Amino acid sequence: MLKQIMQIDRRIIFILVALAVIIPTLLKVSFPITISEPTRKLYDYIEDLPSGSTVLIAFDYGPSSMAELQPMGTAFLRHCFQKKIRVIGMTLVTEGATLGYETMQEAAKTTGAIDGVDYVYLGFRPGTIQVMLGMGTTINNIFESDYKEKPLAEIPMMEGIKNYDQIDLILDLASSSTTEAWITYINTRYNQKIAAGVTGVIISQMYPYLQTEQLIGLMSGLLGAAEYETLIETPAKATKRMSVQSFVHLLVFGLVILGNVAFFIQKRENENV
Repeated sequence: MLKQIMQIDRRIIFILVALAVIIPTLLKVSFPITISEPTRKLYDYIEDLPSGSTVLIAFDYGPSSMAELQPMGTAFLRHCFQKKIRVIGMTLVTEGATLGYETMQEAAKTTGAIDGVDYVYLGFRPGTIQVMLGMGTTINNIFESDYKEKPLAEIPMMEGIKNYDQIDLILDLASSSTTEAWITYINTRYNQKIAAGVTGVIISQMYPYLQTEQLIGLMSGLLGAAEYETLIETPAKATKRMSVQSFVHLLVFGLVILGNVAFFIQKRENENV
């Protein structure tokens, strides 16, 4: 038996992982979500903003990272729309243009937000640093029209919004180094409030900015999205995926323990021979 455990066929492991994904999904099993302080800070900041405030969300990620970052964007947008906070959407990443638009449309449908009144999606413009700095002078100089080619001058929500002075927060949803760029060029130069939602692989790079308060809040990977969904009392994709992920982690943890126990028992038996 010990030999069988030590030489278990990888196909059996694949089947067990598949079952660990399928069974919780079908049974709709969920685990309680504990809220981390960085996610709570972002939520509280939005809660404290008065109705009519304006935030900017940058969808700086591509399809490979949307499983982690898109639920963050949806939860954050729902919170803003429920609070009657206006949202400007944009991206510094070419492949993020369509993803950002789809996310804003999805959140708007569930909350009744109106395009051009409650939110505006600007899309993509090339030149990361030039775009960031240019918006600090005049947004109209960088984005003459929105994603659907409607001039900003004709959009009611953009009336009175000239640059960062009228924006209360920038949330960067990032899979690369764009958050550092927002902090370096916009937080430092314009004293603009910045928050971030990032993939799990780069989360460790963000904590120093929390300590220096250059980030006012932070969502970490799929867990951060699930935490925000819990805070707004709207469980969705992230919450479901975290439950499935937890089952898979438990399975892997159990297999590691089983393998180590079998290894040490076999080693002891060999020593006694």
